[in-house]
Amino acid sequence: MATRINTEKAPAAIGPYSQGWYTEDTVYVSGQLGIDMETGKLAEGVEAQAHAAMKNLGAVLEAAGCSYSDILKTTVFVQSMDDFAKINTVYGSYFTETYPARSCVEIAKLPLGGLVEVECIAKRK
Repeated sequence: MATRINTEKAPAAIGPYSQGWYTEDTVYVSGQLGIDMETGKLAEGVEAQAHAAMKNLGAVLEAAGCSYSDILKTTVFVQSMDDFAKINTVYGSYFTETYPARSCVEIAKLPLGGLVEVECIAKRK
């Protein structure tokens, strides 16, 4: 059985999708943009958006009983690979143990004009 994740601690879906789903042993988190939960708007600049996206990812994981240390795989979507080093620095600060597998993909455009979006698959405890 799968359970839909719906938390007010992360931005609501802006389309016909869920924040995430979890099963007994796996969590699937939809892409999280760099939306600042205090303002409801995109954070200013790529580093602030990367932090906000990671915090939003963490909130969805938490709603499924997980944390960053449970992440197995992430996909990071960026508007520009010129921001790769800045995003890497922010991304790396959320992990204290072994890093998960990751793909980083440059795309032409993200929803709402975002600069970075992060999705993940995690294991449930």
